[in-house]
Amino acid sequence: MKMIVGLGNIGRQYAQTRHNVGFMIIDELAAKLNADFQTSKFEAQVATAFQNGEKILLVKPSTYMNDSGRAVGPLMSYYNIEPADLLVIHDDLDLPLGKVRLKQKGSAGGHNGIKSIISHVGDQHFKRVKVGIDHPQKMSVVDYVLGKFKPAEVAQFEDAKTTALAAIEAWLANDDFAAVMNQYN
Repeated sequence: MKMIVGLGNIGRQYAQTRHNVGFMIIDELAAKLNADFQTSKFEAQVATAFQNGEKILLVKPSTYMNDSGRAVGPLMSYYNIEPADLLVIHDDLDLPLGKVRLKQKGSAGGHNGIKSIISHVGDQHFKRVKVGIDHPQKMSVVDYVLGKFKPAEVAQFEDAKTTALAAIEAWLANDDFAAVMNQYN
């Protein structure tokens, strides 16, 4: 069994913001896999899909971004999912807008949602799909990440979303994340 988590903030006011790229990508993945999100008892919306006979949990924590681990940790424990079978999709300020970077493990790199997951899972050896949103030039980081993409940025994000989805689908198809990293990084 695999678990794919899209990070974001709940609520209409956060929909389509830079910080919610994880939610946007996992919503599209769920649509492709014909999976519907249901509210779970683990402070998350969870959808179940099957790929090549393997169960895939798609997760959107209903905690706020900075406390995502509060949903992820208990779900992993309940379903007995190992960190190696966890993939997290999130925004990254340090990558240019539209760039996608895959990682197999690592520190939080300043991302509070990842920091929370590491804390609750007790391990940093889980896969990530990082989607670049660029760094703000003349505004606070909080205002920037909670802002929506400008019309001129939408195409770059859509390209990144397409790349991220292709990489995730490749991982689900062959279970070789190192090969997927070599192809998409």
